[in-house]
Amino acid sequence: MSPARAGASRPSSSRATLADEVGEILGARLVLMLIGERPGLSSPDSLGLYLTHGPRIGRNDGERNCISNVHGAGLSPEVAAFKAAWLIREALARRITGVALKDESEGALGAERRTPIG
Repeated sequence: MSPARAGASRPSSSRATLADEVGEILGARLVLMLIGERPGLSSPDSLGLYLTHGPRIGRNDGERNCISNVHGAGLSPEVAAFKAAWLIREALARRITGVALKDESEGALGAERRTPIG
């Protein structure tokens, strides 16, 4: 769908809430937005992942989950991907994100690491 057809216009929101606008326009059930940190911060090579169920204009930060500090000296991309997949599955099943959905993926990640492959 082209941006013009979707009714998209110049974004009026912050970086993290931009996905809410786009998700609402597209009728998405869930959005995951990956945002690189701005230059000048303590970890300019860091990545943040923002997850929102039922995206729409007006959502607040308490209604989205954030996986932050993804970089070489922080959270590894593999662990971040595991956490994102866990949160996505739970968000769709429970129809919630944010403070209502706590990241309990550590237990699942530990079990995954202990399970032999093959």
